[in-house]
Amino acid sequence: MEGRGNLTISERFRGFLPVVVDVETGGFNAQTDALLEIAAVTLFLDGDGMLYPDELFCQQVAPFEGANIEPAALEVNGIDPLDPERRAIAESEALKAVFQPIRAAVRDNSCSRAIMVAHNAHFDLGFVNAATTRCNIKRNPFHPFSCFDTVTLSGLAYGQTVLSKACGVAGVEFSNSSAHSASYDAMKTAELFCGIVNRWRRLGGWK
Repeated sequence: MEGRGNLTISERFRGFLPVVVDVETGGFNAQTDALLEIAAVTLFLDGDGMLYPDELFCQQVAPFEGANIEPAALEVNGIDPLDPERRAIAESEALKAVFQPIRAAVRDNSCSRAIMVAHNAHFDLGFVNAATTRCNIKRNPFHPFSCFDTVTLSGLAYGQTVLSKACGVAGVEFSNSSAHSASYDAMKTAELFCGIVNRWRRLGGWK
């Protein structure tokens, strides 16, 4: 959705559309470890140029053939890759399902491409890029290496780098029992990012 005031989201972010992403994985190595969940939240500017979360897209992902899954990672995210109730789909289909509405949002907002926003952003971007290459998807909507990292931004704005603690200082409601779900963490990261951007605007840091 395009901003309804004088300022558009394309103008605000130099032709890029910020899209918040969270992934849940089977470990830390994007090349060898499974991608298990991916969620993305698009953003919009209101008539006053304030940024807000828009739509959430989330997919459960079946581990790719030969993927490594560390038991310690599953203890953190609580995912059972073999649970049929997950309704997990193949990695290529999951990426296409998430990428399609992102591409549409990029087009609808007259942006050149999406730019990923995430907490420890290079971790999420690395897994998305690796999966995109593995699935031979030619049109990755995200910038290949640039991103907005809410760890850095919240450290600057609030003196906190852990997502739950940064949200607490920012006034964003956060439930530790719901954390480590891709959809929940993506939405909370979106709220945190929007809060930082809007605070900066209120302080006169943007026209």
